[in-house]
Amino acid sequence: MAELPFIPETITVHLGSPLSDAPNVSVPFADYIKNVASSEIYPTWNENAIRANIYAQISYALNRVYTEYYRSQNYDFDITNDTSIDQSYREGRDIFENISRIVDEIFDTYIRREGNIEPLFAQYCNGTTTICDGLSQWGSQELAESQELTPFEILQRYYGNDIELVSNTPVEGINISVPLRPLQLGSSGNDVKQIQIRLNRISTNYPAIPKIPQANGFFGQSTDAAVRKFQEIFNLTPDGRVGKATWYKIQFIYNGIKQINSLESEGLTLSEVSKQFPQVLGEGSSGDFVRIIQLLLDFVSVYEESVPLIAVNGYYGSETAEAVRAFQRTYGLTPDGIMGEQTYSVLYDVYQGIISSIPPETISETAEPYPGVELQLGDEGESVRIIQEYLNFLSQTYPEIPYTEPTGVFGPDTLAAVEVFQNLFGITPSGIVGVLTWTLIAELYAEIKLGNIVSVGQFPGFDIS
Repeated sequence: MAELPFIPETITVHLGSPLSDAPNVSVPFADYIKNVASSEIYPTWNENAIRANIYAQISYALNRVYTEYYRSQNYDFDITNDTSIDQSYREGRDIFENISRIVDEIFDTYIRREGNIEPLFAQYCNGTTTICDGLSQWGSQELAESQELTPFEILQRYYGNDIELVSNTPVEGINISVPLRPLQLGSSGNDVKQIQIRLNRISTNYPAIPKIPQANGFFGQSTDAAVRKFQEIFNLTPDGRVGKATWYKIQFIYNGIKQINSLESEGLTLSEVSKQFPQVLGEGSSGDFVRIIQLLLDFVSVYEESVPLIAVNGYYGSETAEAVRAFQRTYGLTPDGIMGEQTYSVLYDVYQGIISSIPPETISETAEPYPGVELQLGDEGESVRIIQEYLNFLSQTYPEIPYTEPTGVFGPDTLAAVEVFQNLFGITPSGIVGVLTWTLIAELYAEIKLGNIVSVGQFPGFDIS
């Protein structure tokens, strides 16, 4: 279960491509956004366009921090200044006064999709030399000038109507998620419970990993067996100890599987991936088919360690070319980094092979979205019954949550269950189920329920007698 997003006090930027030996710099988060905004947009633009762009830049950076995108791949930074995959950051540059003022006002506000927790991976491009499915920087200026749209209306034009702005996000120091001490037989606590939940979720797609029958926060024999099998599959020392390498590999694979199960949030569904090959692609290419290539490569990367996870941004930069070369080497093709018809045919076939091996029920949404109204003491209806069922399901993993009869009536027992959940996950214990509480309950419910699915032939995590 992920922690709630926060604004990091500082962000560490790698001044080059991920694999380069360029230096890192750590700068206050607001100063980083001021630098990015001053490097990428014009201070003379309409202020509504400037604000829309800054919201996107904040959300993009927070997504990198929140998902530990680079740190989960054993890099020691949060983001790069390689504009083919990340945002432009120019060390030592001058900051425009009006941009500095705006960032100071809104640096603690980010975009997310309704019903989601994590900051939106808000892709964008200049809209002239580079075209993408995200925000067009010049297009945003046109919308602000000619149509007089507000910053939020501009964002909706590019990211859809199902987004929202989250404000007053707390500022905290970045806490690397890996535990201070390795987890092993006999360990206990919330870190163990998180590993158990994620291993069970991963094992649904990797049935060689045995299920852990109880995600109770105690590192027993079943957890040890699951960890060892995970380590064996992903070429780690199979010692049953969850140190930094294993912790981050679990997180990396877990994030990849989550991406597979939320492709629609990227604007592309599995059914839209076609075997038809329209054109040869290489560095400098852009557009929808580049996004499809990147999506397929990311899909394969979850199951094939030699293929790196890359950004799905519609631009065929050096990162995409290297991922193509890695795929080509893995499958015996000429590693030229060019997506030609033969490479695409093999990529598509590998993708289809993976799809056919995944249980259909694991590529589906199992939790209801936020109903649009807060639930509180005295309310009645189907939404109340659903949240009661979700809480009761979670109480099997989190016994602190008391059982509440699923009557559809929000009584004192439901109030108590909600308050306990809010306390457990760092939410002000109001007893009211608003969008944040509902989303956290629903996400955790779906995560654990999907993790409990046992594939044919998979060891269920307990002896059968």
